[in-house]
Amino acid sequence: MSTAERVIAAIAASRDIPADTIHLESTFEELGLDSLDSFEILYALEQEFDVVIPDEAARGLRTVGDIVERLQQIAASPNAEPSAT
Repeated sequence: MSTAERVIAAIAASRDIPADTIHLESTFEELGLDSLDSFEILYALEQEFDVVIPDEAARGLRTVGDIVERLQQIAASPNAEPSAT
């Protein structure tokens, strides 16, 4: 499963949204997600991908594609730190 597919599946599962309605261009607002929902989804994705998304990076995430891109950058980083869990 690709990073994008995993992110979409996690968002769909966490908020009971049909996965086929979630696209890379979808904004959190379009998906009906408030800031708490976004925080919970990012936490779930950190667990799913075993990474830490820094707070300053998380603030700039506006679309599903932004999340996918950030996770791919973290995974490609030679000094990426796994989550502390």
